Amino acid sequence: MNGEPHGKLVIGSAQSLTDYRLLPLIEYMCWRYPSVQISLHSRNTQANLTAVREGRLDCTFFIGSVEPREGLETTVLCPEPLVMVAGPTHALTRRSVITEDELRGSTLIRAENGASYYEQFEQALGLQDAESRSPVLALDSIDAAKRAVASGLGISLVPEVTVAAELADGRLCRLPWVPPFRVYTQFAWRQDNSTNPSVTALVSAAAQVVSEQVATPA
Repeated sequence: MNGEPHGKLVIGSAQSLTDYRLLPLIEYMCWRYPSVQISLHSRNTQANLTAVREGRLDCTFFIGSVEPREGLETTVLCPEPLVMVAGPTHALTRRSVITEDELRGSTLIRAENGASYYEQFEQALGLQDAESRSPVLALDSIDAAKRAVASGLGISLVPEVTVAAELADGRLCRLPWVPPFRVYTQFAWRQDNSTNPSVTALVSAAAQVVSEQVATPA
């Protein structure tokens, strides 16, 4: 039993990953390692990374750029493409090219408060220091943001995996703008927790399950 994964595993995650990437992984872990008790908490990226460093979480999944993170081991699971979306009636859907000024002048719907990719987006557009910035509707929910965007309230930058169905059936439209940065779905754990059999098993399972998702998208 000593080398076999067992005990409680407390995991952090971004809401978008919990809902659109991790459920098959959790199902796999429950079937493969029934002695592991999984507790999954969806919070913002920085809160989760801090909780891992402080030992309140065993590990966390997050979306962000690839960079050294003090006290943590990280592994990249897959690129996580971002897409700017609008409702079918939004004026920007009729444009073949969208400028940054047009983005700054549009109502922005924030789907995940504390998401590092949104902070990078604001920095790229200079929104943090803008004197007269566009309105922001902060909903902190992917599903609520999608409904708000579909109804024409504004535009939103979200992981493409979260809106694949809506883009396919026309409820949402992809705007012709690509972020000037890349982000990745990653897994992080404390460096002194690297020999934990449950964490090791989760790393291996996550790499397998996510790679299968990317190879055969829904």
